[in-house]
Amino acid sequence: MTQLLELTGVTKRFDAFTAVDDLSFSVREGEVFGFLGGNGAGKTTTLRMVLDIIRPTGGTISVMGRAPGRENSRDIGFLPEERGLYRQMTAIDTITYFGRLKGMTAAAARDHGRELLTRFELGDHEKTAVEKLSKGMAQKVQLATALVNRPRLLILDEPFSGLDPVNQGLLENEILHAAQRGATVIFSTHVMQHAERLCDRLLLLAKGRKRFEGTQDEARATLPAQLDIVARTSPATLPGVANAAPLGTTIDGWQEYRVSLDPGVDPGDLLLRCTEGGVPLRRFEPRRATLHDVFLHLVGTAPDAATPDLDPNRRAAA
Repeated sequence: MTQLLELTGVTKRFDAFTAVDDLSFSVREGEVFGFLGGNGAGKTTTLRMVLDIIRPTGGTISVMGRAPGRENSRDIGFLPEERGLYRQMTAIDTITYFGRLKGMTAAAARDHGRELLTRFELGDHEKTAVEKLSKGMAQKVQLATALVNRPRLLILDEPFSGLDPVNQGLLENEILHAAQRGATVIFSTHVMQHAERLCDRLLLLAKGRKRFEGTQDEARATLPAQLDIVARTSPATLPGVANAAPLGTTIDGWQEYRVSLDPGVDPGDLLLRCTEGGVPLRRFEPRRATLHDVFLHLVGTAPDAATPDLDPNRRAAA
């Protein structure tokens, strides 16, 4: 598959603070790519370099086979974390304006803007000023500005921040819709559940450095297998068991255990050993690791852990 975006050894420093540290990764054409990390991990700084809003201190970036620059804007849609619209412009004029900035004719931008407003259930508000829209409505207009040019590359920076559950669902559907029509979608988030539902591949970032890049299954494979079992005797001494922690209280001689296996040990191997070792079982349930579990394993802190801003330059690295 074609590499639509490629970063090689990219570093960004703000005075003495390194926001992005020797970062290399690639995004394939047509995939949904999750850019995951806690606050202050360097996600926004990286996306701003891809968009040529800021320049890297070192390394190279290729966007659709070119260096970052204005010539890419026709093919890119961008939803920034810090939302901002012209409050006195109407919804349709706002979308048309952003379409014109991306090289569309006024007529084409207005026509597609109306399609988007209708899809977002805002067709009756196309001539309403942004300042008179509810917060949720204004967020839909902002999303439409990112989609109006039917971008080949759609970049969404913390797109779910501040959205109510209904609009979160709308945004997830729009991400899938964009991917189905062939767009490449990159979105940054610190909420692992969105990534689990949407991503083909993902990157975990912490303190500006890459900790993992690959598929969700490859990410989960970095963790030893876990399972929950209910047994009459502890499985802790069986070969391949790293730990067996009792859960709750014993009921009629049965005890529930959270079992962690040694690296490379398959749950099926443990089931065979329980059978051969005469360990009676009432329940045997492999536990599917979440991306939150993976993040804790690889990074050591929760993905939503806040990083304090120690100086103004650090705020640009969040």
